[in-house]
Amino acid sequence: MRKQLARLVTFLAALVLLIVAAGMSASPAQAAEEWNPPANLVQPLGEVWNHVESTYSDLYGFRNYGWDQVMANKGSINYCVRWESDAPVSAALRDRVHTALKKQFGTWMSAMVENGTGHNAWPYTTVPVNIVGWAVKDRSTLQWTDDSVDIYAGNLDAGGAPQCAPDCGRFFHQDNDYARCPGGAARHYDQSLWLTKGFQGGAGGDWGQRVGQEYFTGALDQENIHIYQHEVGHTFGLDDFYDWTPTGQCCFLMKAGAATQVTEFDKWMLRDFWRHLKSRYGH
Repeated sequence: MRKQLARLVTFLAALVLLIVAAGMSASPAQAAEEWNPPANLVQPLGEVWNHVESTYSDLYGFRNYGWDQVMANKGSINYCVRWESDAPVSAALRDRVHTALKKQFGTWMSAMVENGTGHNAWPYTTVPVNIVGWAVKDRSTLQWTDDSVDIYAGNLDAGGAPQCAPDCGRFFHQDNDYARCPGGAARHYDQSLWLTKGFQGGAGGDWGQRVGQEYFTGALDQENIHIYQHEVGHTFGLDDFYDWTPTGQCCFLMKAGAATQVTEFDKWMLRDFWRHLKSRYGH
């Protein structure tokens, strides 16, 4: 009996060693698979990240990237539309703006999905966009009476532009405390789509994106509203490329004017940003 027990103990010990060894050998392979950009993009991606690390003043300390917002909401984003224009908005136009906004934001989020799963531990295959409010100077500009979104009329920022209630804005409450928001946390907004009459070009950051009102509404049926898409790239931390170009890359969305849609290089820059930040979320 003792010999049989000894043999059993020896067999179990050997089995444990085999399992441990297998796990040790599998881990490096698995880790390698998590970051596998095309070979021709490895060098330029490295150049981009080196540039980001050397030029961003608080790269790892900043806590309001688009990544932070999605993760705080457990996989969604809330928007406010700032309509800085006197052009009337029908219910039909409102709904078209909502549809386009959701689709265009989704072009970036789809870049984080590979074969139906999140790339490199990204936990979401879709990121729903909820439009919770519209801000205008004059309520009569909005030609609908339903209560599908909150309406903020006459609530102006320091520059005189309409804004949704600061008490509901993540930019103002990065601690996620929306106790003073009339609709509570469910009606807070993470970003603003700021549509300004006569505005040329675009601007973007953790607060949202700003483009021309005429430009955005005139592009509602386009496959890619590329100025808006470029600005969303900034919301997720991606840089501009005004004074340099990564090796071998001529034409990509984050190089303003060089492309009209999210390219393969843009996609991998986005994934690289996530790769360097994901540990803050336990991934």
